[in-house]
Amino acid sequence: MQQKTYYPKAAEIQRDWILVDANGQNLGRLAARIAHVLLGKNKPTFTPGVEMGDYVVVINAGGVTVTGTRTSSKLTTKMYNHHSGYPGGLKTISLRDLLAAYPDRVLRTAVWGMLPHNRMGRSVLKRLKIYAGSEHPHGMQKPQVLK
Repeated sequence: MQQKTYYPKAAEIQRDWILVDANGQNLGRLAARIAHVLLGKNKPTFTPGVEMGDYVVVINAGGVTVTGTRTSSKLTTKMYNHHSGYPGGLKTISLRDLLAAYPDRVLRTAVWGMLPHNRMGRSVLKRLKIYAGSEHPHGMQKPQVLK
């Protein structure tokens, strides 16, 4: 007797809205939990290769903390690189400066590192909404709170 593999249809996929308050939470642990929900691994019908995940709204992204072996110096020694595409166009910014200027980019980069780096990962990342403050325009969806 053969067992058939369950493959969910598009109409069977239920997408919810999850609200996450990032104030005072650890950057890496928070990013891992968000990636887990975005991929849909928290659902009993999870199937690899199928976009089953929920929408995630993160508020207070500027309040994330970092810990580890070099906690005191991580804010100044952790560097993020970006290249403009032109010769000599490498731009480097520290974690402290990036949190001050663009707090959403820090969390988005951490979550992107935990997603598959392919077409599915790019489309999954579009369901992540990050806001530096406590206000967001997604109040009508009645989100669940991720703890």
